[in-house]
Amino acid sequence: KMAGSSAPWIGSAYLFLQSTCKTIVLPSLYESSQKKPSVFKALKLALADSTGSVNGVDMLKVHCSHPHLIVQLKFCKQENCRRFLQSYREGVLQESLQNHLQLSLAVTTVPLEMELKAGNEHLDNMLKDEDRCLECIYREKPDRLRDEEITELEECLKSLIVHQSINNNMAVKDCTSLNSPPLPYPSQGSSLSPQVTFIFQGQAFANRTLTPDDHQKFAKLVSKKWKQVGRSLQKNCRALRDPVIDNLALEYDREGLYEQAYQLLLRFIQSEGKKATIARLIAALEENGLISLAEELLGLHSNEDCS
Repeated sequence: KMAGSSAPWIGSAYLFLQSTCKTIVLPSLYESSQKKPSVFKALKLALADSTGSVNGVDMLKVHCSHPHLIVQLKFCKQENCRRFLQSYREGVLQESLQNHLQLSLAVTTVPLEMELKAGNEHLDNMLKDEDRCLECIYREKPDRLRDEEITELEECLKSLIVHQSINNNMAVKDCTSLNSPPLPYPSQGSSLSPQVTFIFQGQAFANRTLTPDDHQKFAKLVSKKWKQVGRSLQKNCRALRDPVIDNLALEYDREGLYEQAYQLLLRFIQSEGKKATIARLIAALEENGLISLAEELLGLHSNEDCS
Protein backbone atom coordinates (compact mmCIF):
# COMPACT_ATOMS: atom_id res chain seq x y z
CA LYS A 1 0.00 0.00 0.00
CA MET A 2 1.11 3.53 -0.70
CA ALA A 3 2.14 5.54 2.32
CA GLY A 4 -0.69 7.78 3.41
CA SER A 5 -3.31 5.88 1.39
CA SER A 6 -4.62 4.32 4.61
CA ALA A 7 -3.92 4.36 8.34
CA PRO A 8 -0.49 2.89 9.09
CA TRP A 9 -0.23 -0.56 10.69
CA ILE A 10 0.87 0.08 14.28
CA GLY A 11 1.01 -2.41 17.11
CA SER A 12 2.70 -2.98 20.44
CA ALA A 13 4.03 -5.90 22.48
CA TYR A 14 6.10 -6.55 25.58
CA LEU A 15 9.19 -8.75 25.50
CA PHE A 16 10.05 -10.28 28.90
CA LEU A 17 13.69 -11.29 29.31
CA GLN A 18 15.30 -13.22 32.13
CA SER A 19 18.77 -14.71 32.45
CA THR A 20 18.79 -18.25 33.79
CA CYS A 21 22.33 -17.69 35.04
CA LYS A 22 22.28 -16.58 38.70
CA THR A 23 25.32 -14.35 38.31
CA ILE A 24 23.80 -12.35 35.44
CA VAL A 25 20.79 -10.30 36.57
CA LEU A 26 19.60 -8.28 33.57
CA PRO A 27 17.57 -5.64 35.49
CA SER A 28 20.56 -4.95 37.77
CA LEU A 29 22.87 -4.62 34.75
CA TYR A 30 20.43 -2.24 33.08
CA GLU A 31 20.15 -0.17 36.26
CA SER A 32 23.93 0.20 36.35
CA SER A 33 24.99 3.36 34.50
CA GLN A 34 28.17 1.61 33.32
CA LYS A 35 26.46 -1.50 31.94
CA LYS A 36 23.24 0.07 30.63
CA PRO A 37 24.70 1.16 27.22
CA SER A 38 26.08 -2.37 26.69
CA VAL A 39 22.73 -4.03 27.42
CA PHE A 40 20.92 -1.49 25.24
CA LYS A 41 23.34 -2.04 22.36
CA ALA A 42 22.77 -5.82 22.53
CA LEU A 43 18.98 -5.32 22.54
CA LYS A 44 19.16 -2.91 19.60
CA LEU A 45 21.37 -5.17 17.47
CA ALA A 46 19.35 -8.31 18.21
CA LEU A 47 16.06 -6.58 17.34
CA ALA A 48 17.64 -5.27 14.13
CA ASP A 49 18.74 -8.84 13.30
CA SER A 50 15.21 -10.11 13.94
CA THR A 51 13.54 -7.78 11.44
CA GLY A 52 16.43 -7.31 8.99
CA SER A 53 16.36 -3.56 9.58
CA VAL A 54 17.51 -1.14 12.25
CA ASN A 55 14.10 0.55 12.03
CA GLY A 56 12.03 -2.64 11.92
CA VAL A 57 10.92 -2.36 15.53
CA ASP A 58 11.14 0.52 17.97
CA MET A 59 11.93 0.24 21.68
CA LEU A 60 9.68 2.62 23.62
CA LYS A 61 10.82 1.83 27.15
CA VAL A 62 12.83 -0.72 29.07
CA HIS A 63 11.33 -1.61 32.46
CA CYS A 64 13.34 -3.23 35.25
CA SER A 65 11.04 -5.62 37.09
CA HIS A 66 13.21 -8.14 38.92
CA PRO A 67 14.04 -10.76 37.77
CA HIS A 68 12.75 -9.59 34.36
CA LEU A 69 13.89 -6.92 31.96
CA ILE A 70 10.75 -5.90 30.06
CA VAL A 71 11.08 -4.19 26.69
CA GLN A 72 8.08 -2.34 25.30
CA LEU A 73 8.11 -2.71 21.51
CA LYS A 74 6.35 -0.71 18.80
CA PHE A 75 5.87 -2.00 15.25
CA CYS A 76 5.00 0.36 12.39
CA LYS A 77 4.70 -2.20 9.58
CA GLN A 78 2.98 -5.54 9.48
CA GLU A 79 5.77 -7.20 7.49
CA ASN A 80 8.34 -6.13 10.10
CA CYS A 81 6.16 -7.54 12.86
CA ARG A 82 5.74 -10.77 10.90
CA ARG A 83 9.52 -11.07 10.48
CA PHE A 84 10.02 -10.43 14.18
CA LEU A 85 7.48 -13.14 15.09
CA GLN A 86 9.18 -15.67 12.81
CA SER A 87 12.56 -14.82 14.29
CA TYR A 88 11.14 -15.12 17.82
CA ARG A 89 9.36 -18.41 17.09
CA GLU A 90 12.42 -20.05 15.50
CA GLY A 91 14.71 -19.02 18.36
CA VAL A 92 16.77 -16.74 16.11
CA LEU A 93 16.05 -13.65 18.24
CA GLN A 94 17.02 -15.49 21.42
CA GLU A 95 20.24 -16.77 19.89
CA SER A 96 21.10 -13.32 18.49
CA LEU A 97 20.44 -11.56 21.80
CA GLN A 98 22.51 -14.14 23.70
CA ASN A 99 25.40 -13.56 21.29
CA HIS A 100 25.17 -9.76 21.42
CA LEU A 101 24.92 -9.71 25.23
CA GLN A 102 27.88 -12.06 25.46
CA LEU A 103 29.90 -9.70 23.26
CA SER A 104 28.70 -6.42 24.83
CA LEU A 105 29.12 -7.58 28.42
CA ALA A 106 32.32 -9.55 27.71
CA VAL A 107 31.02 -12.69 29.45
CA THR A 108 31.26 -16.31 28.37
CA THR A 109 27.55 -16.98 28.01
CA VAL A 110 24.17 -15.39 28.76
CA PRO A 111 21.44 -18.06 28.81
CA LEU A 112 18.04 -16.40 28.35
CA GLU A 113 14.38 -17.17 28.83
CA MET A 114 11.93 -15.09 26.80
CA GLU A 115 8.24 -14.41 26.87
CA LEU A 116 6.14 -12.28 24.54
CA LYS A 117 2.89 -10.59 25.58
CA ALA A 118 0.40 -8.24 23.95
CA GLY A 119 -2.12 -6.90 26.47
CA ASN A 120 -3.37 -9.90 28.43
CA GLU A 121 -2.44 -12.36 25.69
CA HIS A 122 0.55 -14.67 26.11
CA LEU A 123 1.73 -14.90 22.50
CA ASP A 124 4.05 -17.86 23.27
CA ASN A 125 0.92 -20.03 23.45
CA MET A 126 -0.14 -19.14 19.90
CA LEU A 127 3.09 -18.64 17.96
CA LYS A 128 2.08 -21.16 15.30
CA ASP A 129 -0.91 -18.97 14.48
CA GLU A 130 1.00 -15.99 13.13
CA ASP A 131 -2.07 -14.06 11.99
CA ARG A 132 -3.62 -14.30 15.44
CA CYS A 133 -0.39 -13.00 17.01
CA LEU A 134 -0.34 -10.11 14.53
CA GLU A 135 -3.95 -9.34 15.40
CA CYS A 136 -3.18 -9.23 19.15
CA ILE A 137 -0.17 -6.95 18.59
CA TYR A 138 -2.16 -4.68 16.25
CA ARG A 139 -4.98 -4.44 18.82
CA GLU A 140 -2.52 -3.13 21.40
CA LYS A 141 -1.65 0.44 20.48
CA PRO A 142 1.45 1.95 22.12
CA ASP A 143 0.40 3.86 25.24
CA ARG A 144 3.45 6.12 25.33
CA LEU A 145 5.99 7.97 23.23
CA ARG A 146 9.55 6.78 23.26
CA ASP A 147 11.20 7.23 26.65
CA GLU A 148 13.77 10.05 26.79
CA GLU A 149 16.32 7.63 28.17
CA ILE A 150 15.95 5.42 25.06
CA THR A 151 16.52 8.45 22.81
CA GLU A 152 19.71 9.30 24.73
CA LEU A 153 20.95 5.70 24.49
CA GLU A 154 20.20 5.65 20.73
CA GLU A 155 22.32 8.80 20.27
CA CYS A 156 25.08 7.34 22.41
CA LEU A 157 25.06 4.12 20.34
CA LYS A 158 25.17 6.05 17.03
CA SER A 159 28.16 8.13 18.11
CA LEU A 160 29.86 4.99 19.48
CA ILE A 161 29.45 3.17 16.14
CA VAL A 162 30.86 6.16 14.21
CA HIS A 163 33.70 6.53 16.70
CA GLN A 164 34.55 2.82 16.53
CA SER A 165 34.51 2.75 12.75
CA ILE A 166 36.93 5.68 12.59
CA ASN A 167 39.29 4.16 15.15
CA ASN A 168 39.01 0.52 14.22
CA ASN A 169 37.50 -0.86 11.06
CA MET A 170 37.06 -4.28 12.68
CA ALA A 171 34.50 -2.78 15.08
CA VAL A 172 32.22 -2.03 12.16
CA LYS A 173 31.72 -5.76 11.71
CA ASP A 174 29.85 -5.78 15.00
CA CYS A 175 27.38 -3.27 13.58
CA THR A 176 26.96 -4.41 9.98
CA SER A 177 23.87 -6.39 10.93
CA LEU A 178 22.13 -3.06 11.55
CA ASN A 179 21.74 -2.32 7.85
CA SER A 180 22.21 -5.65 6.15
CA PRO A 181 19.37 -7.99 5.20
CA PRO A 182 19.80 -11.56 6.45
CA LEU A 183 21.52 -13.92 3.99
CA PRO A 184 19.74 -17.17 3.08
CA TYR A 185 23.02 -19.11 2.92
CA PRO A 186 26.02 -17.26 4.27
CA SER A 187 28.74 -16.37 1.79
CA GLN A 188 32.40 -16.92 2.48
CA GLY A 189 34.02 -13.94 4.13
CA SER A 190 30.67 -12.58 5.32
CA SER A 191 31.20 -10.06 8.11
CA LEU A 192 27.72 -10.47 9.54
CA SER A 193 28.70 -12.72 12.41
CA PRO A 194 27.69 -11.58 15.89
CA GLN A 195 31.25 -11.98 17.20
CA VAL A 196 34.29 -10.49 15.45
CA THR A 197 36.94 -12.83 16.90
CA PHE A 198 37.08 -15.83 19.20
CA ILE A 199 39.83 -17.57 21.16
CA PHE A 200 40.97 -21.14 20.53
CA GLN A 201 43.94 -22.56 22.44
CA GLY A 202 45.01 -19.07 23.48
CA GLN A 203 45.02 -17.75 19.92
CA ALA A 204 42.52 -15.27 18.42
CA PHE A 205 40.77 -16.24 15.17
CA ALA A 206 38.48 -14.16 12.97
CA ASN A 207 34.94 -15.42 13.30
CA ARG A 208 33.09 -16.12 10.07
CA THR A 209 30.08 -17.96 8.82
CA LEU A 210 30.55 -21.63 7.95
CA THR A 211 31.55 -22.38 4.36
CA PRO A 212 30.75 -25.40 2.14
CA ASP A 213 34.40 -26.45 2.68
CA ASP A 214 33.93 -26.45 6.49
CA HIS A 215 30.71 -28.41 6.00
CA GLN A 216 32.42 -31.17 4.02
CA LYS A 217 35.47 -31.40 6.29
CA PHE A 218 33.23 -31.71 9.34
CA ALA A 219 31.13 -34.46 7.76
CA LYS A 220 34.22 -36.34 6.64
CA LEU A 221 36.17 -36.18 9.91
CA VAL A 222 33.69 -36.06 12.80
CA SER A 223 32.84 -39.77 12.52
CA LYS A 224 30.73 -41.31 15.32
CA LYS A 225 30.84 -38.19 17.47
CA TRP A 226 28.51 -36.22 15.16
CA LYS A 227 25.59 -36.79 17.55
CA GLN A 228 27.52 -35.44 20.55
CA VAL A 229 28.49 -32.32 18.57
CA GLY A 230 24.83 -31.98 17.57
CA ARG A 231 23.80 -32.06 21.24
CA SER A 232 26.31 -29.33 22.05
CA LEU A 233 24.96 -27.19 19.19
CA GLN A 234 21.36 -27.90 20.16
CA LYS A 235 21.70 -25.86 23.39
CA ASN A 236 21.47 -22.67 21.33
CA CYS A 237 19.75 -23.96 18.20
CA ARG A 238 16.08 -24.86 18.23
CA ALA A 239 16.29 -26.64 14.89
CA LEU A 240 18.39 -29.35 16.53
CA ARG A 241 16.24 -29.87 19.62
CA ASP A 242 15.16 -33.43 20.46
CA PRO A 243 14.17 -35.65 18.71
CA VAL A 244 15.73 -34.12 15.56
CA ILE A 245 19.18 -35.67 16.05
CA ASP A 246 17.85 -39.19 16.64
CA ASN A 247 15.56 -38.81 13.62
CA LEU A 248 18.53 -37.86 11.43
CA ALA A 249 20.39 -40.96 12.65
CA LEU A 250 17.49 -43.18 11.60
CA GLU A 251 16.71 -41.36 8.36
CA TYR A 252 20.29 -41.49 7.04
CA ASP A 253 21.34 -44.76 8.68
CA ARG A 254 21.92 -46.52 5.36
CA GLU A 255 23.98 -43.66 3.92
CA GLY A 256 26.40 -43.82 6.85
CA LEU A 257 28.21 -41.41 9.16
CA TYR A 258 29.29 -38.87 6.52
CA GLU A 259 25.72 -38.22 5.40
CA GLN A 260 24.37 -38.15 8.96
CA ALA A 261 26.97 -35.58 9.99
CA TYR A 262 26.44 -33.61 6.76
CA GLN A 263 22.67 -33.42 7.32
CA LEU A 264 23.16 -32.38 10.95
CA LEU A 265 25.34 -29.41 10.01
CA LEU A 266 23.02 -28.58 7.11
CA ARG A 267 20.12 -28.18 9.59
CA PHE A 268 22.28 -25.93 11.72
CA ILE A 269 23.36 -23.73 8.78
CA GLN A 270 19.85 -23.46 7.32
CA SER A 271 18.22 -22.53 10.63
CA GLU A 272 20.92 -20.20 11.95
CA GLY A 273 21.80 -18.44 8.68
CA LYS A 274 24.53 -15.86 9.21
CA LYS A 275 24.77 -16.92 12.86
CA ALA A 276 26.03 -20.38 11.87
CA THR A 277 29.58 -19.36 12.68
CA ILE A 278 32.88 -21.18 12.90
CA ALA A 279 33.19 -20.05 16.56
CA ARG A 280 30.04 -21.95 17.53
CA LEU A 281 31.15 -25.11 15.74
CA ILE A 282 34.65 -24.94 17.25
CA ALA A 283 33.15 -24.53 20.74
CA ALA A 284 30.99 -27.64 20.17
CA LEU A 285 34.03 -29.60 18.92
CA GLU A 286 36.12 -28.48 21.92
CA GLU A 287 33.36 -29.54 24.29
CA ASN A 288 33.55 -33.06 22.86
CA GLY A 289 37.33 -33.33 22.76
CA LEU A 290 37.54 -33.07 18.96
CA ILE A 291 40.56 -30.74 19.06
CA SER A 292 42.20 -32.25 15.97
CA LEU A 293 39.08 -31.58 13.86
CA ALA A 294 38.86 -28.02 15.25
CA GLU A 295 42.50 -27.46 14.25
CA GLU A 296 41.79 -28.85 10.78
CA LEU A 297 38.89 -26.41 10.27
CA LEU A 298 41.05 -23.51 11.42
CA GLY A 299 43.86 -24.49 9.05
CA LEU A 300 46.32 -25.36 11.84
CA HIS A 301 47.31 -28.73 10.38
CA SER A 302 49.72 -27.50 7.73
CA ASN A 303 52.46 -28.44 10.22
CA GLU A 304 51.70 -31.79 11.80
CA ASP A 305 54.27 -31.35 14.59
CA CYS A 306 52.59 -28.52 16.40
CA SER A 307 54.30 -27.79 19.69
